[in-house]
Amino acid sequence: MCQRLGVEHEVIPRVATAFGGGMGGTGAVCGAVVGAVMAIGLRHGRAQPSERDARAYGLTQELRRRFEAEMGHIGCRELTGMDLSTAEGVKRFYASDVPKRVCLPAVGAAYRIVTELLES
Repeated sequence: MCQRLGVEHEVIPRVATAFGGGMGGTGAVCGAVVGAVMAIGLRHGRAQPSERDARAYGLTQELRRRFEAEMGHIGCRELTGMDLSTAEGVKRFYASDVPKRVCLPAVGAAYRIVTELLES
């Protein structure tokens, strides 16, 4: 996505490091959705606090609507059916088909949706 947006900086992957597992394994919002919101901000975010941010908010709301319609939920715990906040939960996660069956499609959906939104 960074290449598509023309943004290259070593800090971008670092910022996104803990998105997995629903924000650091807490089961909250799917990290793919959070990454897509970050992409919206890179394209339409405000540079100064005094600037309006309605475009970014509107696109984020549409992203959520479309992602939920396609995937059924935006929460990691609800999407995966797993608790990734414990070492045992993480172990079960990687031993299961959930990464392939749920997470890869979620990443694909978030990427496709945000790409469509940013190109509109």
